[in-house]
Amino acid sequence: MTAEIRFFWARLNANYWFYPALFAILAAALAFGTVWLDRNGWAEWLNDVEWVVPVRPKGAADILTVMAGSMIGVASTVFSITIVAVSYASGTYGPRLLTNFLEDKGNQISLATFIGSFVYALIVLRSVRAEDESPAASGGAADALPGFAPQLSLLVAYALMAACVGVLVFFLNHVPSSIRINKVLERIGRRLNELIRETYPVEDEFSDAREPEGGKPLLAWDTGYVQMIDFEDLEEIARGCGCTFSLRVRTGDFIHRDLPLLDLKGCEPDELKDKVRECFTLGPVRTPEQDPQFLIDELVEIGLRALSPGINDPFTAITALHWLGAATSDIGRRDLRKDVCSQDADDCPVIPCPDNFAHYVERGFGSIRSAVAASPTAAKVMFGVLSDAAMPITDSKRSEQLRNQANLLMEQAREKITGPDLRAVETAYRENDGKY
Repeated sequence: MTAEIRFFWARLNANYWFYPALFAILAAALAFGTVWLDRNGWAEWLNDVEWVVPVRPKGAADILTVMAGSMIGVASTVFSITIVAVSYASGTYGPRLLTNFLEDKGNQISLATFIGSFVYALIVLRSVRAEDESPAASGGAADALPGFAPQLSLLVAYALMAACVGVLVFFLNHVPSSIRINKVLERIGRRLNELIRETYPVEDEFSDAREPEGGKPLLAWDTGYVQMIDFEDLEEIARGCGCTFSLRVRTGDFIHRDLPLLDLKGCEPDELKDKVRECFTLGPVRTPEQDPQFLIDELVEIGLRALSPGINDPFTAITALHWLGAATSDIGRRDLRKDVCSQDADDCPVIPCPDNFAHYVERGFGSIRSAVAASPTAAKVMFGVLSDAAMPITDSKRSEQLRNQANLLMEQAREKITGPDLRAVETAYRENDGKY
């Protein structure tokens, strides 16, 4: 249940409408609160403040009308700019990056600030009463005055307008900055490194994932991508019945009906199928939660697009290779046994689908290698990236995996590159060969 709550919050927090809706609710509560303070005399101390000039009802109505109209107009412009930027980025760098831009907190909070200010101004405007109007209710301190202009609420409105000006300046700088390819790659790379450290927290140990123990298969009941696996609940179920679960899928895998989800050793699948299936969240798209491969695939996708004949941008691919090398090196220095049990138990009854170092190397460098082999510039850099990634790794078997990728790259480059370019690539290969 804890994992489900975390996943629900992560997905809710990633929705583009979440912060605008939240800010609108908070702004409405703030508006009702400040109007109540004004109507009940709690803001009379403002009369003793010399620099606060009281506003008459007509002036208050005009100010709030202008504020409400301008805020909803700016909010519409902000939304339009965001959609244009997202369309450009997803079309240029890959459609899977659409999620990254919609989850961008800068875009979300900018739109939320303008919508919240609009809601605040509209609600406060409703409370303004002209001097010739009768009070809507009696009993408040403000009812003895001709008309009603909420002075404290207007001061808060001024503060919100100042905040909106600052947010607008920030947004106009943030949007062009966020779609720069180096910034996009940096955001993906840093998020990947954080997820690697969270998934494999033990460093300087070189154990590979625990091997499955087999058993009777429990089959999938629906179609979609595995978005989340609740390992805590799986552990509780396994310990309760005294059996072992060996997972056949990992987060990010696509499954359909009657494919095996996991193997059960020591109990019957029919007895536990309903409880176990509740521990798997399926959806139409992959998400970064619990899935480092998803972010690796994004780096690879950007690199492949950059190296395609229609774009031919090897320097973007080089940046993707640099971040891919940093992530691969970090994985190579870690214990790849996932600590999925709530306690650090050696007898954990839940065995995740094994992810060894070779799997990650092939997922990253293996996927992009063929395209890099056709680009002399990118190929020379990839040899250096592979040797740099191997340098901090003290396990010889894992370093050999990176050396093998360099050998395969050189083999493919000899088939695709000729002349002086091939000689330069071979020189880079020999220079880095002794660094593994």
